[in-house]
Amino acid sequence: MAAQFAADPAGRVTPPGNGWLIASGWLSIAAALLHLACIVGGAPWFRALGAGEEIARAAERGAMFPTVITLFIATVLFVWAAYAFSAAGLIMRLPLVRTALVAIAVVLLVRGVLGFTPVFLPIPSLAFKFWSAAICLGMGACFAFGTWQAWPTLSTKGIS
Repeated sequence: MAAQFAADPAGRVTPPGNGWLIASGWLSIAAALLHLACIVGGAPWFRALGAGEEIARAAERGAMFPTVITLFIATVLFVWAAYAFSAAGLIMRLPLVRTALVAIAVVLLVRGVLGFTPVFLPIPSLAFKFWSAAICLGMGACFAFGTWQAWPTLSTKGIS
């Protein structure tokens, strides 16, 4: 069954939605909000979500590093959500959508795979390494499947 595409008043073709990309966007937003919760919740949240004791202690001391790095990560995740929603046709067209989606999927998939190796990230918590790697793999798969599904519509004639 062929998907039906709608043209906006400017004649650009947009996809009718893409469940994988919509899920990618919402997963990215959830991850971003969890990172922001660490800033609000302080050291106990950093510990609970596996940031490591060094980051938690720095947060307890009032150091800016945990906040700055966490805000950076949350911002990146919000941008990733915007690209997912843009490619799914839910928000305005963003520049370089195809390039961004491929890059996001690759970053997440590589992070996920490397997270299962013993040499990646010197994090003492094996549970955190496992869960963060699994989450990155899942998000990366959503971005990859969504990008693959939307690829034909993500051109200069569509929403590239």
